[in-house]
This record gives sequence, structure tokens and C-alpha cells, in this order.
Amino acid sequence: MPQHTFLTVPVGRNVGLTSVSIGLVRALDRLGVDVGFFKALGQPHPGEDYDRSSAYLEATTTLTPPEPIPHQTVRHAMSKDDIDDLMEEVVSRYEPLPRKHDVVLVEGLVNSHDLPNATKLNAALARALNAEVVLVTRPEEGDTVAAIADQLDHILRQLPDHFRRIKPAVMLNHVDAAALAADLGTTSDTPSLLPALSARLAAKRGDYEVIGIIPDNPDLAAPRMCDVVDLLGGSVLMAGDMTGRRIKKISLCARSVPNMLGALRSGNLIVTPSDRSDIIFAAAHAATRSIQLAGLILTSDMEPDARVLRFCQDAFELDGGTPLICVPDTSFEIAKRLHELNPELPVQDVERIGQVMDTVARSTDANWLRERCATHVAKRLSPPAFRHRIAKTARAHLKRIVLPEGDEPRTVQAAVRCAERGIAKCVLVGDPDQILEVARVNNLRLPPLVEILDPTPERDRFLEPLLELRKKKGLTELAAREALRDNVVFATMMLAMDEVDGLVSGAVHSTADTIRPALQLIRTAPAAKAVSSVFFMCLPDQVLVYGDCAVNPDPDAETLADIAIQSANSAKAFGIDPIVAMISYSTLGSGAGSEVEKVRQATELAKQRAPELIIDGPLQYDAATIAEVAKTKAPDSKVAGRANVFIFPDLNTGNTTYKAVQRSANVISMGPMLQGLRKPVNDLSRGASVEDILYTIALTAVQAQ
Repeated sequence: MPQHTFLTVPVGRNVGLTSVSIGLVRALDRLGVDVGFFKALGQPHPGEDYDRSSAYLEATTTLTPPEPIPHQTVRHAMSKDDIDDLMEEVVSRYEPLPRKHDVVLVEGLVNSHDLPNATKLNAALARALNAEVVLVTRPEEGDTVAAIADQLDHILRQLPDHFRRIKPAVMLNHVDAAALAADLGTTSDTPSLLPALSARLAAKRGDYEVIGIIPDNPDLAAPRMCDVVDLLGGSVLMAGDMTGRRIKKISLCARSVPNMLGALRSGNLIVTPSDRSDIIFAAAHAATRSIQLAGLILTSDMEPDARVLRFCQDAFELDGGTPLICVPDTSFEIAKRLHELNPELPVQDVERIGQVMDTVARSTDANWLRERCATHVAKRLSPPAFRHRIAKTARAHLKRIVLPEGDEPRTVQAAVRCAERGIAKCVLVGDPDQILEVARVNNLRLPPLVEILDPTPERDRFLEPLLELRKKKGLTELAAREALRDNVVFATMMLAMDEVDGLVSGAVHSTADTIRPALQLIRTAPAAKAVSSVFFMCLPDQVLVYGDCAVNPDPDAETLADIAIQSANSAKAFGIDPIVAMISYSTLGSGAGSEVEKVRQATELAKQRAPELIIDGPLQYDAATIAEVAKTKAPDSKVAGRANVFIFPDLNTGNTTYKAVQRSANVISMGPMLQGLRKPVNDLSRGASVEDILYTIALTAVQAQ
């Protein structure tokens, strides 16, 4: 992730999200910030197949933003409530940007008839990219400070909690600057309005910050004559300055010349019937007086008098030329179509795009942007980013993972999904007929990366190796044959003999059934004092590491210190910068007892063995996680309020806590991932979902690397 990611989120309709987003890119660029842009989820206009924001920036800057995820894909994911996979793809497309830019601006989605849950997606984007939110809204015309304050209060009450994790910034677009200035008793320019409004709003409540007031400027919505010609499909009599003349007002002229002189103003588009030679003469005379009409549209199915056009031609060609267009429709029909003209910026109108970007940049608080870009934001690895990292790492070196519960339906589904995503080569151990029947019942087609292994004809070849591994324990041939009838033992022998790279089990077996063969046949790594486990808890905002929640019932201080170091190393291996909290019912000596003393000793031992580790304890869970509590209970701790790795004092505490968080918060918990073995063996909860199994296989494949 870059140091900063900003996400622009619309609140309300027609707020000008795209204009504000590209304008903020211009504002950051003017500060000398290396800024990138990403429209994560595509939302093209009807009839278009490209993202306008990215196209605007490609037309006016040197940026080449990544392709957004197609709108159809977004809608399909929403219909299946499959936001997690969608966010994983977002992270995948976003990933190259941090290597190129210091700051990335991401544009959110607007609510529409075919995407009514855009707010839910915007919240998911903020979490997935660890982004600071910039809310974009527009006050009503003539709104007072009190009305704007009420509107913002209402907005904040409706927002998802994540949007308020960091005080949200607010951009007010299309503001009636004159009315607001009158209410504030100041001038209507942004440098005067912004501090005055911010001070008044801060006095009411301080949980948001207005960083931009963009005045309503009709000139910025003025289309070019060439855009109108494309819309009306008329014939061009005199092209003139088609690309330079802009339409600021439309005047339908059917009255006598004295009564329509007021319409002869620069920027006006005159619409009149083709036989009104008097108005054509009047428009030509206006051109001789340096009045640059936007253009002249001649309506009805009559041709204008050729003699009149020849007589006026020299006048119309002054100052670049007044465009003359002839259309077959009536003046009323043309006026109606012109008033329905789409106000969106055409991608080809580079001048207008630049004007919009400059206006937004000038209207934004540059000091706020400068301070935020210089402020450190705590790094949080979001669940989508974590899952993407695991899957990408697994795909880099395809590993062979054995699944001894090969005929279990969830396991078969997970194996198929792993193969489809190129995460691992899965070996399903079991009766081939039963496995194929499970696949048929679940409408699954087993791809080439999924292998079925019938253990029955293979068991005898592991007999001698098993006897050799267990000879010091006095294992008999009869007992060895019986042990190999257990598919978990059989699969563990495959791992011991380097026929596979890792093992995942536990969907129908107990933790003991999975771990016991591993301890007997795989054994601990040379540097490990004990085998332990961690869970990766995928909370909405970030991934936390919990250890040990599955293996050691009551570790002593030495073992607990080892668990802490192993867990920190596991976190680091999967992209999490470990900040380790040693959990207890006491915070830094506030309570006493043998359990507290054990945690204190374990903390000191871990610091001695791994002095580079950021670790502290004993800490209560709330002091470890919540900054406000940490300020009171442990103000000098480098861990309190920031922890992302939690080491529990015993299995009772750890297992209870992980299950309570998993079930109450409805989060995915990946694991338990075993630590300290020579080769990767991982256990599943018997209540594991297909998703849980999929990512445990991915974890195992990464461990195998």
C-alpha cells in the first residue's frame, strides 16, 4: 500500500463525483505529490464502454490508470453477494500503483438504478484499500450554514462505521457561493469562505472537516458547438470555430429583430427558422461588433436563402467564425433536445476538462492535503489484500497439497476452486468412485490440477518407511498396517516421504487426529521448542493473528515466548508487520497472580530472544486494541492500541476468544495454521466453510515455499 490512499465517495445525487475526483488529482499534483488514480469498479455511462474519469486523466495528464473491473462483473458479484472475491480482484488491479506513486486517489461509485447498493461497495473499497474517505456532496441552492450543517449531520448518521474510523473530509460541490458568503459575512471566494464555514461548522460538531467549497459555475457546463452538431445531426453550412465556441445560453428567436436584440450576446446559441433572413442579418451584424455568438441553428425543412448567406459570409467568418447549422426539425423540437443535452464532459473536450480540474484544485484546502500526505497512517492489511497476497504467492510456485478427507463435499469443492484459481495441485485421498459421486452430486467438474488417489493399493509401500520412523517407539508391523488404514496417517506419510508439499485435514477429523501423526512422523523443526498454531482472523477492517488457539493447553513461560516469536514470524511471512500483545487479565502489572506473572516472564523472554520484535505485555485485550483505552491503561506502550498479533496465555482463553469473535462478528478465520513442524500440516475446524478450506490450502501452499 502507498503511504496514503484517498477514496472519494458521493453522498446524494448529481454531486459531480468525477469532477471532484480528477480535480483532487490536479490539486495533489500541484503540491508536488506523485499521485496515481484508480477507478476500481467500472460504472460507464449508458452507451459507453469506457470509464470517463480515467479517460479524462489520460487526455490531460501522463497518467495511465489501471482498467476498472467491468460493470457487469460488479453487478453479478452484487447479485451473488460475493463482495469478498470482488474486493480481492480490486486489490489485484490496485497492487502495481504503490510502486509507482506516493499517493493514490480512488474514485468510488454512485447509486444508480442498476447499482442501488453503491454505499456498501464504497465501504468495502475503503476497507480493502485502507483508504481515507473524502465525502462529496452538494448543498441545495441558497443553503445557509445551518442548513449545510444539518445536511452533513444527516449524512454522517447514515454512513457506515468504517467511514468514521478517521475523521472524514468533505468536499462541497456546486455551492451557491454568494448566498453562503452573505450568511457568513465574508467574500464569496474560496480562501475566505472555507475557513469561515469550517470554523462555524466546527463549533457545532467536529467529527468531519470541510476541505473544499467549489462554487457553482454554469460556464463549466458550457458544451462546444461541435458537441451539439453531433447530437442534432444537422448539416454544417459554415463550420466556423466549432471547437472553440461554447454554448452558455440558448435563445429561441421567432420575434422581430428589435425584440430579440437582447439575445445577441457572446456565448448565446440562436435557434431560429431558416426563412428568418432578418435574424440571420442581425447575427451577422453582431459578429462585426465582436459579439461571439456560440452559433446559429436554422430550423425547419426549408433551405435558407443562399443570397443572404453569401452576403453575410464575410461577417460570419470574423474572429474565427460563427458556426451555422441547418436542421430539418422545428425550432421547438430543437430547443427541447438542446435543453436535454447531457451536461457531462466529452472526453475530447480537453480545454473544459482542464478548467474543471483547475476549479476544483483552486477550491480545495491545499494545507489539509499537504498535512494528510505528511501524516503517517497505520498500516492495516485488509482481508481482501491478505487473501490476494496469499493466492498470488501460492500461484508463484504451485505446490502439491494432500487432502486426506478426499470424499468430503466441502473439501472437494475447495479443491476444485483452488485448481480454477491456480492456487495449488490438490490430491484427494479416498475411494475414487465416492469422490466422483460427490463431484457429480455437487455439479462439479474435476480439473486436471485435482488428482484422485486411491490409498488401498498404495498403503503397503509406506509400511517399511513408517516402521523405520517409529522403530524407537516399538511400532509393530501389525500396528503399522492398521495405522496406514487411516487416510490421515497415509497422507502424513506422503508428506514425510516428500511426495507432497503440505497437508490439510480436519473437516471431519478432530484436531488431535490431524496433529498426532504430524508430531510422530513430521516432527518439530530444529529451532522450535514446541508446535503451536495461529488463526488469521479476517475482521472487516484488517487481519489479526491469534495464537495459540488449538494446540497447547497450558504453556509455560518458555513455551509462551516461543509461541509469540513463531506467531510474529508467521504474521511477517504473510505480509503483516507484527505488533505483538501478550494477553492477560491484567495490564502491565495492574493485577497480580501466577497467570499474570507467567505472561510477564514470557514477554521478557521473547524480548531477549527477538530484540527486534515490537512486543509488550501483560495487556488486557481492550488495552491492546483500542487507542482510547490504551491512553489510559498503558500510555507509554508501543503496542497498546495498535496490536495485530495476540498471544493468549492458555488454550482455554485462546480457543474461546477466537470462536467468540468468529461467530459473533461473522468473520472468516483461516486456520489453525500449525507452526514449528518441519513441513506444513494444517488443521481445519469441523465447521469450516468451503472458503475456510480454500484459504487454509493456500496458507499451506505458501508455508511450503
